[in-house]
Amino acid sequence: MTDALRLSRIISYFCPPNISKRYTMPISKSRIKLIRSLELKKYRKSEQLFVAEGPKLIDDLLNSVPCRFLIATSAWLNEHPHLPVTDVTEVSEDELSRASLLKTPQQVLGVFEQPERVPDTSVITHSLCLALDGVQDPGNLGTIIRLADWFGIEHIFCSPDTADIYNPKAVQATMGGIARVNVYYLPLPQLIQSLHNVPVYGTFLDGENLYKRPLSDNGLIVMGNEGNGVSSEVEQLVNRKLYIPNYPTGRETSESLNVAMATAVVCAEFRRQAAASRQE
Repeated sequence: MTDALRLSRIISYFCPPNISKRYTMPISKSRIKLIRSLELKKYRKSEQLFVAEGPKLIDDLLNSVPCRFLIATSAWLNEHPHLPVTDVTEVSEDELSRASLLKTPQQVLGVFEQPERVPDTSVITHSLCLALDGVQDPGNLGTIIRLADWFGIEHIFCSPDTADIYNPKAVQATMGGIARVNVYYLPLPQLIQSLHNVPVYGTFLDGENLYKRPLSDNGLIVMGNEGNGVSSEVEQLVNRKLYIPNYPTGRETSESLNVAMATAVVCAEFRRQAAASRQE
């Protein structure tokens, strides 16, 4: 019997059920290899795992997503004496930096299981949802999920060519929103075609002024690719085209807004109108 196995059995004997087991030892090479491999989509897909780092993000995820294991400093662990995880390793900051995917490690790193989420398109008929058509940058995707979380949008439907939500950069950019916002991947044309008498919005240069158009409490808001916007196939299915005007009208300005910034502007106006209508 190895020393590590003997230690594990001793800890198992003295730890009551449902209390996390806390080991103080170097991170194994195989574990570091696993964490590093999860930077690549093919390994995230085959292992059905993803990496998250930082106190806020980990706290949010532990409440909603199964955690395979945690690696954390004593400072973080002392603030979290009871954890819903059976595999917890205490490490120094130097040890954590060996495993971290960040330039500056943030006290705790977790490897989580990817939740299985089955799309329920009926939510679009009674709530406001987002659709992302070919958004490529993981940072933009994560920021949009963070925005959706802020504005109470719980469902995002992504085209298959949209960035992977479990990309470490996307996960970090959500700032915990990934724990509360459901993200699905499916062909958008088929999704939109299945909707009957449901508002489908999109932003275009030939659309109506966002601030002058009455907006609904339910429906789908389509945001497009960073360089090309909404694809032509999806554009044909959008039944309410919007335009975000610059200020003042006619002034020379930037060519366009970043997709995450545009999403923030659009969602804010939807929620502003909804709040105003409830006060009437």
